[in-house]
Amino acid sequence: MEEGLVSLGEYSISNVHSRDCPGTYPGRNDAWDLDRFKQLFRVEVVSLEDDALVFDMIGIDASIANAFRRILLAEVPTMAVEKVFVHNNTSLIQDEVLAHRLGLIPIKADPRLFEFPPQRTEEGDKWPSSTPEHMLEFVLKVRCTHAPAPGGAGRRGTAAEPYVNSKVVSGDMEWIPIGDQAKTLSDVGPVKNDILIAKLRPGQEIHVRMVCVKGVGKDHAKFSPVATASYRLLPDITLLEPVVGERADRLAKCFSTGVIKVVGNGDSRRAEVGDTRKDSCSREVLRHEDLKNCVQLSRVRNHFICEHPSNVGWVSNA
Repeated sequence: MEEGLVSLGEYSISNVHSRDCPGTYPGRNDAWDLDRFKQLFRVEVVSLEDDALVFDMIGIDASIANAFRRILLAEVPTMAVEKVFVHNNTSLIQDEVLAHRLGLIPIKADPRLFEFPPQRTEEGDKWPSSTPEHMLEFVLKVRCTHAPAPGGAGRRGTAAEPYVNSKVVSGDMEWIPIGDQAKTLSDVGPVKNDILIAKLRPGQEIHVRMVCVKGVGKDHAKFSPVATASYRLLPDITLLEPVVGERADRLAKCFSTGVIKVVGNGDSRRAEVGDTRKDSCSREVLRHEDLKNCVQLSRVRNHFICEHPSNVGWVSNA
């Protein structure tokens, strides 16, 4: 087993500890060196979309990869609802719970266009007035009524749609530009328009004003830009001997689709390693007595696959 691979055995996982530190191997200097780190470390972007980013970090230790993960969770700024001013709320949801739910709705807005709100020096300081460089403002005003009946007779509507505005969703939030924001900003609003906020019945109403500010996840989870920030080691699969015929078909079924390819036809078909990134490392192959000695399962210790779905609806390509 190579020293850079983590071995996945039938009953254990071995070679898991990092050994790139001074004194691990006689006659070899493994002290950390900045120039060597620059030479070995690289980042490769695999896919970049509005709501997801997948990239590889190669040539680093797990502690550094985890530091990047924590930075994404806690120190990348976003915009989120900070203050909720309730003008009217006759729904069944209490004001505090409603404000909390509004605060967790992801807001689509580029935080690089805003400044952090000024710090209040004392607890009694007033909330600063709305400024276009610090804040976004939304209004939510929804009132539930009976749906008109077909033909205009009565007010009960149909059995399928007896009410109007019975569900309050994030798409009901209306952006109110401050100053010249209408000219400088575009496509501002909730990331998804179908997030359920509350349910109403005729006569009930919600009317609130929301103020969004720039913040980071270490202050509150609502500012965290990623749904989950995770990484995993790149799987490495080596065939130790030729696997042909019916055994090749069974070997391919032991892995996720695309990990092992079967090439050729008839009895001459053979197994080959395909895209190892798709492997879930289930070790299913080790349950087969005639196959478990044909393959070596491992993971590359310093190659991290990082997958980060975004909450905020945009991913910077800067």
